[in-house]
Amino acid sequence: MAKYIIMAEDGERVLLDKAREQLGLDLSDATLLYTGVGAINIIRSLQNLDRDAELYNIGYAGSANFDLGTWVEVTEVRLNHPNVTYKEPELKISNFKSQISNCRQAICYSNTDFVLASDYRDCVFDMELAYIAALGFKNLHSLKYVSDNLSLHAYHDLTHGVE
Repeated sequence: MAKYIIMAEDGERVLLDKAREQLGLDLSDATLLYTGVGAINIIRSLQNLDRDAELYNIGYAGSANFDLGTWVEVTEVRLNHPNVTYKEPELKISNFKSQISNCRQAICYSNTDFVLASDYRDCVFDMELAYIAALGFKNLHSLKYVSDNLSLHAYHDLTHGVE
């Protein structure tokens, strides 16, 4: 079975070393794919991958209350739409089957733009994971590294990514 590491930008590559050192996660046998940021880039980059492939989405995420540098194993992903309620399918994420320790488990909310404020707590925010999960991959895992507390400036200082 093919195994891929899915990252939005090349600036996230440093997270592979951190995941190996801090969490004991070794993905040296996986192919690294950079998708670009956001839904359209995800769909264009991943639409032709085998849905049985094993995917590891590793990237930066914001959180309203988690400490910077916290690792989060995502258990479920939803779209971030705090102003309206509508029925969505549950998008559960595969766990790492005890391959890792030293991280929290939480929901990830994907947004179409950088989240600068939220009443949601004990979760993380990104811009890609819900779209990856919606494509129907059967073996999707996700680790997020908290880069900021909903501050684009702090995110950019750490990652030199999206402006």
